[in-house]
Amino acid sequence: MDYKTNRNIDIRNKLIEKYSYMVKQVVYRLTAEGYTSIEIDDLISYGTLGLIDAIEKFDPAKNVKFETYAVLRIRGAIIDGLRKQDWFPRSLRQKSRQIGETIDTIERKTGRPAKDEEIARHLNIPVDQLRKTMGDIHTFSVVSLDEQIYETVKSQKILSRDSDNPEKIAHRNEIKKILANAIDELQDNEKMIISLYYYDELTLKEIGKLLGVSESRVSQLHTRALLKLKNRLNMIRNDLLEGETI
Repeated sequence: MDYKTNRNIDIRNKLIEKYSYMVKQVVYRLTAEGYTSIEIDDLISYGTLGLIDAIEKFDPAKNVKFETYAVLRIRGAIIDGLRKQDWFPRSLRQKSRQIGETIDTIERKTGRPAKDEEIARHLNIPVDQLRKTMGDIHTFSVVSLDEQIYETVKSQKILSRDSDNPEKIAHRNEIKKILANAIDELQDNEKMIISLYYYDELTLKEIGKLLGVSESRVSQLHTRALLKLKNRLNMIRNDLLEGETI
């Protein structure tokens, strides 16, 4: 069905019906990993808008499979929809930053993974409260940094290959380099999870089975890795801003 050539609305509707399963797949991946407080129907609505956007903008001349391209658009539309809802409270944003900085401080000092007890003691809160907060911020971590890593990995291969100018290519390569350096500073098990999640696109449940640990443990390690990456990227950004001259 060639929608790009004739823009027939019936063809578009058939394409939406044909690929609607992809929206559900992306939503399942997200809801299985932290979006349980959000209405599933809302996510499907956002994702469907992304699918329509993909159908409208897809260019077969780019030599990229439609399914691969559509996943980016669907995922991006869901994340945009969640951001517009402003569903993540400021207080949890602050806690996310504090925990990320604490983990980074402890691990740089000790040279090993930070223990929950150490993090809690540093923040002067009970361990149970820390673990609950870590669970709460998992969703935010996925949204705030997940798409940055995911889209950097995927868009490097997918979007606008022929239309990229040298400046865009250089910028994207620099982002990829910064992310790679930040990921390289993670603990081995965290790097493994990041690789399996973003490059191999396994779910946390699948990663847990592969590594022989529970899904909740993988979720915890995933959250820690994202917090540390976010903290590291913030440090790099601040260094760059401080280095600018007027």
